[in-house]
Amino acid sequence: MRAVADTLAARFNPVTVRGELSGFSRAASGHCYFSLKDDSGQVRCALFRRAADQLSFSPQDGQLVQALGKLDVYGPRGDLQLIVDRLKPAGQGALFEQFLRLKAQLEAEGLFDPARKRPLPAQARGIAVVTSLGAAALRDVVTALRRRVPHLPVVIYPALVQGQLAPAQIDAAITAAGHHFSAGGPCDVLLLVRGGGSLEDLWSFNDPAVVRAVVRSPMPVVCGVGHETDFTLADFAADLRAPTPTAAAELCAPSREQRLGELAHLQSSLSDAVHAELDLGAQRLDRIAQRLGRPSTRLHDSRYALARLQHRLQSGLQLAAQAQRNRVQSLALALTPALQRSMRQQEDRWQRQATALALLDPQLVLERGYAYLTDADGDAITRTAQTRPGQSIRARLSDGQLGLTVDR
Repeated sequence: MRAVADTLAARFNPVTVRGELSGFSRAASGHCYFSLKDDSGQVRCALFRRAADQLSFSPQDGQLVQALGKLDVYGPRGDLQLIVDRLKPAGQGALFEQFLRLKAQLEAEGLFDPARKRPLPAQARGIAVVTSLGAAALRDVVTALRRRVPHLPVVIYPALVQGQLAPAQIDAAITAAGHHFSAGGPCDVLLLVRGGGSLEDLWSFNDPAVVRAVVRSPMPVVCGVGHETDFTLADFAADLRAPTPTAAAELCAPSREQRLGELAHLQSSLSDAVHAELDLGAQRLDRIAQRLGRPSTRLHDSRYALARLQHRLQSGLQLAAQAQRNRVQSLALALTPALQRSMRQQEDRWQRQATALALLDPQLVLERGYAYLTDADGDAITRTAQTRPGQSIRARLSDGQLGLTVDR
């Protein structure tokens, strides 16, 4: 192995490799380990603490980077690896760029709109969990739920969380949980969980089918995928994002101690309110007793008040009667002149109407030399077109009628 390593060092080193970061991790020693990949393959890399401390950026899976280092062979496994001396960003990786494109597309569809996100129930009736049966995340979630809400039912909807078949299975599991909820099932909140991993490991949760399944869910969805620094598109679509699977369980299952504390607080508030109401009632009773006093005193006060009201009533009736008498007298004095004025106005009006009516009398028109022509039926003739030669017509004059014949 040493001879192979020396041959590589003599022929190729130093080398510059450009590729996409994958599986980046930092050990307790400060050394960093990752892979650089492109369409043709990948190479394992090691970035020792001395070089890692000089990094000017925080490496993330999916980033496109450029590494300068030396090729070497890791003896215990015989693996080819690149010992990186310097690492710098070279742009976004292809997978990360695909992530950004999908995020922009789904965001434009409104799937990440905060307005459509729902609050978690104050007290869940049951919890549905979508994850792999063999995942450590499932054990963490079940442990947290058993510790905090052992009385709640928990229903597991198994699905692969990595690989080509994972998106379809996750979609189907979320859909099945939603159907059971709509049919009256006990689970009214759903946990979508998975442990940490690289961008490729978590890629199933970036699939548009999974994102749309989260949005379609009739129950609120809490997404706890990966670690705190991991983000997937399912996180943006979920009603609530949790940094870890355990945190997702804790968000929808407040601890028993917290609930007992809330009940104790409510009990104390209720007791204080009851005592305050009792004290207020006692004060009202005391004031009423003070106002009531001795019955004889109350009776004397009532008689005195009644006498005052009686005197006021008599005085009021006398004043009202006098006011009515004065009003009648005033109306009587004003009535005669008003009647006289009204009669004069009516006479003037009648005279004007008689004069106008006389002016409209047809007899006056006839006395001025005009005649009123009618045919044999008595219908008025107003146009020559209503006559014909030889027709008999009548002419009414001011002092009688004449029989006439039309010549032409």
